[in-house]
Amino acid sequence: MQTIRSFISIPVPPAVTSAAGKIMKRLKPLDDSFKWVPIDNFHLTLKFLGEVDNVEVPAVCKAIRRVTDDIEPFELGFAGIGGFPNAEKPRVVFIGVDDPTGNLVQLVAGLEKQLADLGFKPEPRDYTPHLTLGRTRSNSRRGGDALVDAMQDLADIGLGEMVVDEVHLMASFLDKTGPTYQVMDTIELE
Repeated sequence: MQTIRSFISIPVPPAVTSAAGKIMKRLKPLDDSFKWVPIDNFHLTLKFLGEVDNVEVPAVCKAIRRVTDDIEPFELGFAGIGGFPNAEKPRVVFIGVDDPTGNLVQLVAGLEKQLADLGFKPEPRDYTPHLTLGRTRSNSRRGGDALVDAMQDLADIGLGEMVVDEVHLMASFLDKTGPTYQVMDTIELE
């Protein structure tokens, strides 16, 4: 048996990706302790699964379909720059995601329940919708003052909207240059 490092995500449209790339280009020179996400890898992570046995992939796809069956396409907005654990001492820099319908949070809650039934460990924290731009290379490091100041300047910036009409089950392959992603399944919302 073979395992595949996997996660469930929503693809981000080119207009939002482009706007996020411009923000990242502005922030990148301010703090070299961050590893920034390549623009081609932007996505909204719904659930990181870790190593999935290849024979379990069909069951994971069925679980995703059970959750998405009752969810119609919905809108999301992208605005503001934030950080985890907080914007004053960020280890992760992200773009905020507005979920006016609540469907994104409902989708993630459904995935957590269905996947827990398959033996996947539930996420211990509540889901906070976000688009990751970068994270520190070391868990002990935090963003410096120049980065934090720039984030505050961008706290209210709007980056666009999208209609979520599909969910992807992704494979992630790690190598020296970083992760590359491959879509294993596309589940459409109807």
